[in-house]
Parts: sequence; structure tokens; C-alpha cells
Amino acid sequence: MEVKNFAVWDYVVFAALFIISSGIGVFYAIKERKKATSREFLVGGRQMNFGPVALSLTASFMSAVTVLGTPADVYRFGASFVLFFIAYALVIILTSELFLPVFYRSGITSTYEYLQLRFNKPVRYAATVIYIVQTILYTGVVVYAPALALNQVTGFDLWGSVFATGIVCTFYCTLGGLKAVVWTDAFQMVVMIVGFLTVLIQGSTHAGGLHSVLEKAENGSRLNIFDFDVDPLRRHTFWTISVGGTFTWLGIYGVNQSTIQRCISCKTERHAKLALYFNLLGLWIILLCAVFSGLTMYAHFKDCDPWTSGIISAPDQLMPYFVMELFSTMPGLPGLFVACAFSGTLSTVAASINALATVTFEDFVKSCFPRLSDKLSTWISKGLCLLFGVICTSTAVAASLMGGVIQAALSIHGMCGGPMLGLFSLGILFPFVNWKGALAGLLTGIFLSFWVAIGAFIYPAPASKTWPLPLSTDQCGLSNMTESVPPVLSSRPAIAETWYALSYLHYSTVGCLGCIAAGVIISFLTGRQKGKDIPPLLIRPVCNLFCFWSKKYKTLCWCGVQHDSGTEQENLENGSTWKQGAESVLQNGLKQESLVPGYDPKDKSYDNMALEKITHF
Repeated sequence: MEVKNFAVWDYVVFAALFIISSGIGVFYAIKERKKATSREFLVGGRQMNFGPVALSLTASFMSAVTVLGTPADVYRFGASFVLFFIAYALVIILTSELFLPVFYRSGITSTYEYLQLRFNKPVRYAATVIYIVQTILYTGVVVYAPALALNQVTGFDLWGSVFATGIVCTFYCTLGGLKAVVWTDAFQMVVMIVGFLTVLIQGSTHAGGLHSVLEKAENGSRLNIFDFDVDPLRRHTFWTISVGGTFTWLGIYGVNQSTIQRCISCKTERHAKLALYFNLLGLWIILLCAVFSGLTMYAHFKDCDPWTSGIISAPDQLMPYFVMELFSTMPGLPGLFVACAFSGTLSTVAASINALATVTFEDFVKSCFPRLSDKLSTWISKGLCLLFGVICTSTAVAASLMGGVIQAALSIHGMCGGPMLGLFSLGILFPFVNWKGALAGLLTGIFLSFWVAIGAFIYPAPASKTWPLPLSTDQCGLSNMTESVPPVLSSRPAIAETWYALSYLHYSTVGCLGCIAAGVIISFLTGRQKGKDIPPLLIRPVCNLFCFWSKKYKTLCWCGVQHDSGTEQENLENGSTWKQGAESVLQNGLKQESLVPGYDPKDKSYDNMALEKITHF
């Protein structure tokens, strides 16, 4: 295809994004230079407000994968993607009410510290290694996506763009720590929304208005949203998205270090919950913008699809090609869109680098060297940011081999995030599960989810389950049009028609439920964990919701955990005994910084002010 180059104003807009993002890193490096502790660098001193954290959460997970992949998915498969509206709501409610309270009140920095407090060190290390692999692979996809867009619209060297992205992210993350990441994310979130709105306004105007866009989408079967087919092999149905999507995104939000690290950086638990709920609004806004961008793009290309006509070589190039068509006479606006795509990438990559540095420092470095000075700890944290920046950028080469970015990204999260979700669920919801059951469950979940995902990669699902909706090339007028036909599926084993054909959104469901089932069974076979040995802070007694009418059944479901030994606040105040014991078990230098957050009766919330006072004592 013919590459349409940037005008001067496109370069100005695009360069401004990088300059401002880097400037924020420099600002916080200078501002916080007198607070040179690993705690300030990795979790912002645990005194962040909910506003910037909410924007940061949204920007971190609504990456270029969303900006490029979601509109292309809607263009090809229809607007059923909007059903993630339901999945996002369920995920945020479960995260804020089930997982967050346990992590926040236990005063941890790495979510995997919880696994050692609840089980033992091998379980913690196994989970940490899986998280590191998952995040590096996912970040590679996220780095590759906007580089592809930039290559498509400007002719820039693809891999030069990849490494430019990695360098800028690593620069401001290494300099400014979590505060720089959070505030840069907030700025980049605004850029993403402005970029989407610009495309929507101009695109719908060009198509004859919003009503015309919806009418053309309806005629093209793009608005058949509610498909209640229960077949788990169908790529996107109501049940696949609402159930499989919830499991996938709960693995991303509920137990993901990048999310929890931001939440525990808030000064109170109430601020952390508010950050999650306001983040939900951001998720909904970005989702709706992406879906309507896909519909607008279909209205524009409904009679000449650039993908099947051979004008572009991959579906992920649809959105940048559309933008260059739409704004061909408006210098600066193509640069705004590419800045929009890169905003999502910069925020996600920076969040990943910061989270990887945190878990590596807390789970490995401190375990080996528990008496590090604050200054040395900070320099090691910065060095880890630099190291993971290089690694994540390098893995982008693998992303170029994984097909569509949206499916590749969610598949990676499903394969690793599902078993991880199952592991934390075993710890928080099932008091009787022991460390043997937890470790065996994690390995079982990983095996099942990787088995189905790798099988699906080798043997693609039948076309009847995944083939896109009809696309027209009637008015293209090209002589080199190629008609897309379903791939020939020959010599396939029987399992490829069932197990390997499972929707990619259910990889997480398989991994999570497999982990929980194996963990429960093996715990019963090897001897259940004694509830009296488990601190109540580490268990979330959700059985209280279902057994509120009977204290006898509530106590039975507690499995010996002493939830009734006092109020939750009394448990917190009396928690020094188990916490001191935990410190001797952890041996990772947490010391006083990991003391349980205090309870503020006026605010009716848990906060980190007690930590601040003790740390400065």
C-alpha cells in the first residue's frame, strides 16, 4: 500500500507527547530526590489520592491494544465487544470488595508477599516467576502494536519505533518511580480520550452523522450484540464475554501486581476503592469510544474493505489507515491519533516495568539481602526498572508473530492470569487449603490453560466459530483484490474441534477453575490447613453473605479461622503478634514498613498514616 507521510504538525503533536511524558519523570526525580527510599520510589510513599490513581489504572490497561485492536475487532466481528461493559463492572466490584481489603490491610508491597504469609515461600516464588513471564510477554505485544501503527502511517522503521517507545518508558519510570508513572498515566489518559473523540466526531460527520453510522452498521449485521448461545466454542457471545471476560479481567485487576501496587499506594482504603470505581467509569468511556470507532470505520469502508482488498496487510492496520484517510487534509490530527495509541502504550509499559521492578526487589532481592540501606535499595530498584525496560522492549519481536493484538494480549493474560486468580482465590476464600494444594493447583491451572492455548495456536478454531462477518470490496476498483476464504483445516485430531476450539476468553476460566479444583482436592488428600493457624486478616469470610441467618453455619464455613475473636478492628490492633512472626518468616527486610495499616474511625477506613508515623519515628 502507499504510505502517507506525516506533515510537520503531526510530528510536533507526536513529539510533544514524548517530551511531556519524559518531563514528568524528570520533575518527580528532582522533587522527590530528598525522599530517596525504595518505599517512595515503588509505592509513592503510600500517600496518593484516588484521582490520579484512577486515571492511571484506566490508562495502564486500556493500551494501544485497545486503541488499535478493539475498533478492528468491532469492524470485523460486530459490536458484541461492548458486552465487556458487564465484565468490567463485575471485575471492579469483586476487586474492590474481595481482594483489595485483604491486600491493603495486610500492609504488603508485593501481592506475592501475601502468598508467603498464607502458604509458604515456594508458592510465593512460583507465582512471582509466572507473573514476570506473563508481564514481559504482554508488554511485548503492547510495545509492538503502536510501532506497527507508526510504521503504517509514516513509513518510520518498525523496530526503530519499538526501541524509541521502550527508551522513553524506561527513562521516566527509572527516574521518577511510581509517582511519575501515575501522573504520566493521567496525562496520557486525557490524550487517549481526546484522540478517540477526534476520530469519532470527524468520522461520524464524514459518514453523514451518528444515525447514519448506526444504520449502516445495522445493515451490515454489526449491531447483533446479544447472542445468548451457550456454546463455549463461539468466539464472542453474551456468555463468553460476560463470564470468560470477567475471569480474564479479574486476573488482570484483582490479583495483578500493577493494579494492586497502585491501590496500596493510596493513603486510605477508601481512596483505593474510589480509585477502582472511578477507574470503572474510565474503562466504560474508553470501551464505548473504541466500539463506536469500529462502527464508524465500518460505515466508512463498508463498500471497499481495505483488508480483504489487499490495501493493508493486517487487521490491526485498519485504524491507522482509516485515520490517515479521514484526516488527509488536516495536518496535526494524524499525529494526535498516533499520540493516542502511543499514550496507551507508554502508560502500560511504564506500569509493567514498575511492577516488575517491585516484585523482583521485594520477592527476590530483599530475600537474599535483607539489610540493604535505603539509598542502595533505591538504586537497585532503578537498576531493575532499566533492566526490565530493555527486556520488555526486546520481547516485542515475539509479538509480531502472534496475530491480532487484542486476541494475543487477552490470550496471554488468560493463560497466566487465570491460574494466578485461582491461586489467590484458594488463599483468600478457602481457609482449609494448604500449601501443597496451592502449589499443585497453580501448576494444574498453568498446564490446562497453556494446553488449550497452544493447541488453539497449532490448530485454529473452525471457521464457523471465528470467521468474521461479511466484508465488501464491490467499489474498490482494484485488480489485485484477494478474496478471503476460511483456512483449509486438514488432518486435524478430534480434540481440535472441541478442546482446542474453546474461545480465547475462556483460557482464564479454565486455568482458574482448574487451579481451584486441584487445590481443594489435593488439600483434602494431604491434610487440611488448620484454621486456627491462619490470621483472620488473610481470609475474606464471604460465607457471611450466605450464612448470615445462622452463626452455626458461619462458624462451620470459617474452618477454624478466628473471625469471631473480636471485631475486625480489634484483629488489626492485635495483629502485631502474627505480623512479627510473619516478618521472621519473610526475612525480606519489610520491618516496620509492613506494619498493618491503621483504622480511622472518623473516616471509617483503613489508612497508611500509621505507617508514615512509624517509618519517621
